[in-house]
Amino acid sequence: MSKNQEYAERYANFAMVQMRKYGIPASVTLAQGILESSNGQSRLAQKENNHFGIKATAAWIEGGGKYGLYTDDKPDEKFCSYATVGDSYEHHSRFLKENKRYADCFKLAADDYKGWAQGLERAGYATGGNYAANLQRIIEVNGLDKYDRMVLEAGISQGKAATEHYSFPMERNEFLLVTSPFGMRRDPMNPDKQQIHKGIDIQTNREAVLATEDKGKVVAVNQNADTPGGRSVTVEYERADNSKVQVSYHHLEAVGVKTGDTVNAGQQLGVSGSTGTRTTEEHLHLEVKQITTNGTLREVNPAAYLAEIAQKGNIGLQLLSDGKDLMAKFRTQEDETPATGLADSPEDWMKKLLSSEDSGIRMNGNDPIMELVMGMFTSLMALAVQIDGKEQEQQMAAATQAALEKRIDLSQLVPSLKSCELVIQERVRPVLHAKDSTGSYSHELSAAEMNRLSLILNDTAMPDESKQQRIGTAVNHMLVAERAARSYEQGVEQRGQPEGLQIR
Repeated sequence: MSKNQEYAERYANFAMVQMRKYGIPASVTLAQGILESSNGQSRLAQKENNHFGIKATAAWIEGGGKYGLYTDDKPDEKFCSYATVGDSYEHHSRFLKENKRYADCFKLAADDYKGWAQGLERAGYATGGNYAANLQRIIEVNGLDKYDRMVLEAGISQGKAATEHYSFPMERNEFLLVTSPFGMRRDPMNPDKQQIHKGIDIQTNREAVLATEDKGKVVAVNQNADTPGGRSVTVEYERADNSKVQVSYHHLEAVGVKTGDTVNAGQQLGVSGSTGTRTTEEHLHLEVKQITTNGTLREVNPAAYLAEIAQKGNIGLQLLSDGKDLMAKFRTQEDETPATGLADSPEDWMKKLLSSEDSGIRMNGNDPIMELVMGMFTSLMALAVQIDGKEQEQQMAAATQAALEKRIDLSQLVPSLKSCELVIQERVRPVLHAKDSTGSYSHELSAAEMNRLSLILNDTAMPDESKQQRIGTAVNHMLVAERAARSYEQGVEQRGQPEGLQIR
């Protein structure tokens, strides 16, 4: 996959949201982003989240907009600085829509990318020559016009909907991963406190969030990223008994609808993100409220609502948290969808998370080295949670956390150290991080070391207690060798310094 295509896949949802809102072809927006930001790698894109080279006007600055100083046509020109890439896409659309010199572009068909490219060049969007030709080449070489067709086809299908349809809030093949369910929990912003979690947190990766039913009305949109829930959308659905259900989506990177819009099941409402003052990482916080016929408002467990949606829409997805399907207890007897309880083991659960695209944290197991890493990592995790003496549910929760963080605490296996953990990343060998009385150090595992650990872990005839001892010994030897190598290098440097001084 080319760098242009990687950029397009990463930001396609943003461009399609803008196309729905403003009628600007998604292909043109993506091509401009690719060209103006050097595939998101320019200093302006990296430092300011500015993907379209838009300069800061006096009105922008007076309105509190931030800016950075960069050399363009002349030194120290002011360019807009954004909190998120989604903000850059939104401002780019408004910049075109609200500027009269681009008015002719908006008279064109939404899929006329050639006309749009030529119109942008005629209106003077860029000072360089051949701007239209460059945009058109990027679109055609990378097939970006497919995103225009996706938006238009979705609009047609929604307009023709004659019967009721249902959808889950994210597109998945098997399951949605819930990292924090409904109910009492430890406050993630203040671990010393307990709080009532009025929704569920779904693991996401900058992707489309979807309406769940037909004929929904957008009753609230919050575009302020600095509120607790960040950018959000609330959609209301009426029931036959005149009660209503409200579904709210929080921490969005971008919102693609406005208050008063009517939406249908599967229609994109925005893009998931991590905006808001009460979030530490990307996820979708989903809340559901019921408004009774007498106007009483009450919180509903989203798992119960999604179980209803799954039954009505014959949707075979699961809502998994620590290996357990949260919808199982809400299914009716008429619903023949098999209820899934706890997974067989923490090791199996972690393998599922690291290998499935649905989890949002999948690692590429096609690479033989990564396959070895994943197998070793999951087996080590299972061994580590056993030595802690945790109950099954605690072990499953530990497996979820380890998979999300891609980190395992091995301190129990190496008690001579203050701490020891193994960290894995995509396309990088695993790294041991340890602390002892002398300080902190890290060690990258070689292929031979990974094989040695895997042989121990995969020995079915060896008792777990023996595995724990042998793994602990092997890890300790690796770290001792790392310390010895570091001490030797420091000694060489120290011995070499006086010699260097004498030569001078």
